[in-house]
Amino acid sequence: MKLFHSPASPYVRKVVVLLHELDKTDAVLLETVATTAFASDEGLKAANPLGKLPALQRDDGVTLYDSRVITGYLDAHFGGGMYPQGAGRWENLTLEATGDGIMDASVSMSYEKRLRPENEQSDGWVEAQWGKVSRTLDVLNARWMSHLSGPLSMAHISVGCALSYLDFRHDARNWRDGNDALAAWHKEFDSRASMQATQPPAA
Repeated sequence: MKLFHSPASPYVRKVVVLLHELDKTDAVLLETVATTAFASDEGLKAANPLGKLPALQRDDGVTLYDSRVITGYLDAHFGGGMYPQGAGRWENLTLEATGDGIMDASVSMSYEKRLRPENEQSDGWVEAQWGKVSRTLDVLNARWMSHLSGPLSMAHISVGCALSYLDFRHDARNWRDGNDALAAWHKEFDSRASMQATQPPAA
């Protein structure tokens, strides 16, 4: 299998962290592509008409895309057990979606400042996206710590990669301020070998 890959993408990182946790990194070839929302890589567009990362080309030629589809497939394919089916299933799926939502808002902020011409940038848009992130961090810190303290699942990986992306692109926002429990959890999670092996390049 082949994964269209960019080391700076938090969505791609979710997939690669999962492969590390399952000890299956040798089963998937990483094909690094240089792509942006305004200039998608041609090979990536051929695999995924949306031109978005990540995209997983399976051995039968069928390409899967959207990080949650890919992680769900890989977990099932390798029997990873990262998607609990019993008690807590829906909470875990919601928590994974919460981490992905933080990525959505924070990546949108990055695109606005890094890709759009300065005279076209909207500070109001950026602050609206940060408002989503900030509210979500507060809720994670107040209501979800018991779930984050449970057995490892894709929910943990999603939230961990989302918080690390905030460090990567939005460190000046100081997301840890007022979120002590979440910050302590992330410090421990970020020390995992899978997270250390998938750190993005310097911003």
